[in-house]
Amino acid sequence: MKLGKVTGKVWATAKDPKLNGVTLYVMQPIDESGKALGTELIAVDTIGSREGDIVFWVGGAEATFAFPGRQIPSDVTIVGLVDRLDIHGT
Repeated sequence: MKLGKVTGKVWATAKDPKLNGVTLYVMQPIDESGKALGTELIAVDTIGSREGDIVFWVGGAEATFAFPGRQIPSDVTIVGLVDRLDIHGT
């Protein structure tokens, strides 16, 4: 799992029917200090996150595992909300 920050929401009226009822967010991958890593991604949300939230996410084949019984066309899925991040040694 990786860290990210939700930076925006995607509104799409025309999309794959398998994405109906699924929320899509713009998410910036970050490191443990909050520094941006790479480019922003579009992520499927499973937890009801909001803009500004720090989240953890999975990518690739694991991104589809968050939907038991459904096949969702997703490469990036938000699977958790970070309440607190303790970094030892800093």
